[in-house]
Amino acid sequence: MKDRYEQAIERDTVENDYTELFRRNKNHSLKTLILLYQGHYMELFWSIVFFVCKHSPVWILPMVTANIIDAATNPTDRSTHIILANAVFMIIMVLQNVLTNYIHTWLYAKAIRNVEKDLRGALVRKLQQLSITYHKEMESGRLQSKIMRDVEQVETLSSQIFITMLSILLNIVVALGIVLSKDIVVFIFFGATVPLAVFIMVFFKGKIKRYNYDFRHEMEETSVQVMEMVEMIPVTRAHALEKQETSRIQTQLKQVARKGLQLDMVQTYFSSISWVTFQVFQVICLAFTGYLASKGRISVGEVVLYQTYFATIVSNVSGVISLIPIVAKGLESVNSIGDVLTAEDVEDNRKKKKIKEVQGDIIFSDVSFEYPDSREPVLKHLDFHIHPGETIAFVGPSGAGKSTILNMVIGFSKASAGQVLIDGNDMTTLNLHSYRKHIAVVPQTSILFSGTIRENITYGLSNISDEELDQVLRASNLKEMIDQLPDGLETRIQEHGGNLSGGQRQRISIARAFVRNPKILILDEATSALDTISEKQIQEATRNLAKDRTTLIVAHRLSTIRDADRIAVIENGGIAEFGSYDELMEKKCIFYEMRNMQL
Repeated sequence: MKDRYEQAIERDTVENDYTELFRRNKNHSLKTLILLYQGHYMELFWSIVFFVCKHSPVWILPMVTANIIDAATNPTDRSTHIILANAVFMIIMVLQNVLTNYIHTWLYAKAIRNVEKDLRGALVRKLQQLSITYHKEMESGRLQSKIMRDVEQVETLSSQIFITMLSILLNIVVALGIVLSKDIVVFIFFGATVPLAVFIMVFFKGKIKRYNYDFRHEMEETSVQVMEMVEMIPVTRAHALEKQETSRIQTQLKQVARKGLQLDMVQTYFSSISWVTFQVFQVICLAFTGYLASKGRISVGEVVLYQTYFATIVSNVSGVISLIPIVAKGLESVNSIGDVLTAEDVEDNRKKKKIKEVQGDIIFSDVSFEYPDSREPVLKHLDFHIHPGETIAFVGPSGAGKSTILNMVIGFSKASAGQVLIDGNDMTTLNLHSYRKHIAVVPQTSILFSGTIRENITYGLSNISDEELDQVLRASNLKEMIDQLPDGLETRIQEHGGNLSGGQRQRISIARAFVRNPKILILDEATSALDTISEKQIQEATRNLAKDRTTLIVAHRLSTIRDADRIAVIENGGIAEFGSYDELMEKKCIFYEMRNMQL
């Protein structure tokens, strides 16, 4: 029986395939787009077949029109029969469009929507695998834009290719093929317009691509700033900074509008030049075929036929040109998605040791840590041993490296030198996914999502009974609060827990940790932003939670760690003092001075 993690790995096959696909074809956006549809080629092939069927009346109509005109202008005994036969045939061809168009649309839309779903799913799974460092450096608004806007642009590009571009290419090929079969001179005249179209396309392609890149970048930046603005509204209103914040966003919106206007004007100029050019050629075509008819080389009906096909070629070549901005925008989005899927900063758990049980024995052996491009290491040669069931508190000034130690125990950060051992296993050899099933984290800022209190507490778990949940509520000091709510556990939490107090949010976070029954508990300044009453309730809840578990605590309020088995004072990248609360107070050194400063 496969566990959930193995099943998840199988589901990640699509994501891994996409990652490899984007990596192999990093500088070939169009090739990447085509390869995204591997597995859907048959659907697309039959979609093209039915497209040809449903679109055939457009190609046949000029010939039917020419036949009817010739029969009418040169009447014979068979003229009526010819006109009627052509009309009936054309009506049948038009009617078949209903069924063939439905099948064509269903086939290509199914393929495109499935790729759209898989692509978004691959991005979401990749974001779950990327390191915490990556997420700290990349704004959430920019990532949201890649998942929603860029995938939408790829979907739009795919639709344009499989509908508009397919229609254009077939129209041009069929029209030129029919003209070639009828008159080589007229065909040569038609072919003279293609080099001009290619010239215009090449001339504008680079400029439009650059403007598309600039516009996309500004849109991502705007998304980031708007999200920040929404989150900052309470602070903005509290300090009467509404005008300043509005002005800041307006400045960014003006920049987006300016870039968008530049892009629009380039596209407009591009479209105008191409339209005027081709209209002039269409008039020349009319005069040319009219001249041939006056000399008796072609019939009056063929003048209409050639003029219609020339108009088809002109409009379709013009359509190719008008598609260039959409194609450029879509290919830029392909590159943007590739930036995420090919990011190397991932946590790779494949072929690493899975652990089913954790005792909670933690050893830091000569551990050093430094951030990339940092001049000084954050931690230097740390050596300490935390025994199973022990509660260890880390104190010290901001930036000393306390939270870094916790992140290394969680597996978010890797030691630059030395080893972090869990039950004697080097963390670099462990499948961190299996390891993290046995730990729980209560961060300084409670992270809640829009849903019920029950859903927030049991997040990720589906087999929690009401009796177990009731015990968790009591241990977390949440029972009384829940009982006072009209909907109890089914009370819906607003975004970021806006309808709850800080203490209530934190106790829900503690309950979430409780319900997981962890072997290792990590508390990162869980009481730093609370009032005295809430702090007391949280302290009692954390004491309950820490029983019989290895517990690591980062605290600024030193009064909250009196019950810790040992306290480590972190300073200058190392442990300056290490001992129990009473031992450190008796030494009357760093911890003693820190404690007196808070009295």
